[in-house]
Amino acid sequence: MDSRFQTDGISLYQGDALRVLTTLPVASVDAVLTDPPYSSGGITLGARQADPSQKYQSSGTKRQYPPMLGDAKDQRSWIMWCTLWLGECWRVARDGAPLMVFTDWRQLPSLSDAVQAAGWKWLGIVPWDKRSARPQIGKFRQQCEYVLFAVKGRFIAHTRACLPGVYAHPVISSQKVHLTSKPVALIEDLLAVTPPGAIVLDPFMGGGSVGEACVRTGRSYVGIELSQEYYDISRKRLESVQAECGSVVE
Repeated sequence: MDSRFQTDGISLYQGDALRVLTTLPVASVDAVLTDPPYSSGGITLGARQADPSQKYQSSGTKRQYPPMLGDAKDQRSWIMWCTLWLGECWRVARDGAPLMVFTDWRQLPSLSDAVQAAGWKWLGIVPWDKRSARPQIGKFRQQCEYVLFAVKGRFIAHTRACLPGVYAHPVISSQKVHLTSKPVALIEDLLAVTPPGAIVLDPFMGGGSVGEACVRTGRSYVGIELSQEYYDISRKRLESVQAECGSVVE
């Protein structure tokens, strides 16, 4: 049975994202910001189905993380799966809700198809410059990942600021709790397109970076995670951040 945990402004679910999403009410969140498994990291099927620690981590890296689940789909099944969960996110989102989904260069074309097939209006791509990448002799470094930006219906501006089209934030290994953790500062920047006090849905919680950014910016958070290990890590992390920020736990 799926686990559920709630505190002030936070709802966490341990279970399969698609199954949990079908239980959430229609038009109940203000934004979706998530980092799903890329099922990428190689051209051949064997390479794509390799252990994520081999695909996404330099060979000289010593630190180990709990296993990532759901990262071994082939291309067609990944597109179909994305279309399904993105369609449920569209149902759960309110009109005008922004969608932001992380991806890499290999899956960007497929994700853009799935986003539109699920009903979202595609608005563009926000590159994230990681400031570092594996060197490739004679080739350009692949030092960017991407945030696919879309909206349900008509876009509503929630800030008068003109936001940049590229964000540069380094990955700080000592702050990572997940193999593919994104910097909290980057997430906070992305949240600028969401309303103050928004309810943000994250179907692939991982190590809890999106949740921490929501707590630190005064937003509510709905997180879903398949891995029991990462669910427990994120729950403890968000309780700690709430205590640090002075949030009251129910």
